[in-house]
Amino acid sequence: MSNIIDSIERAQLRRVPRFKAGDTVRVHFQVIEGQRRRVQVYEGIVIKRQGSGARETFTVRKQSFGVGVERTFPLHSPKIEKIEVMAIGDVNRAKLYYLRGRVGKKARVRERRYGAGAVLPQAVEAGLEDETLVEETPEVEEQPAAEAVEETVEAEEAPEVEAEEPAEVEEPVAEGEPVATE
Repeated sequence: MSNIIDSIERAQLRRVPRFKAGDTVRVHFQVIEGQRRRVQVYEGIVIKRQGSGARETFTVRKQSFGVGVERTFPLHSPKIEKIEVMAIGDVNRAKLYYLRGRVGKKARVRERRYGAGAVLPQAVEAGLEDETLVEETPEVEEQPAAEAVEETVEAEEAPEVEAEEPAEVEEPVAEGEPVATE
């Protein structure tokens, strides 16, 4: 019986980018007003993710005209058109409830800095955090080592240029001395 439920839930799962609490996200959400549909963009900091599978939700908090506003979205809802990860936060907690008591600059989350070996934001947006992004290099035909060395030696040799004689520099003449002309 539970296999049937699991298979139905798996069919409802959507592909979403990887994000966690502390990340700044932009959620494009469909709003239906009467017969009209429009897309509302909600940008803020993810303060929590909870649940799993088709029931997983995440809560986004933003400051709107000085008032903190939180909105909880079902992660796999068909009303969510897309989720964009704008910035990756550097936090050490899974639930950021402490942001509720802060206003202004104190309510900001430090952004993660990227050093050598860090995951790039493009990889996170694409959901490729575990895979490393490597630029594809064009394939080069393999040559025997001796031929490759000869080609590099030929490329390094520069055409011989005849050395020009330095132009004669006139020495300064002291006052009162006769100037010799050729």
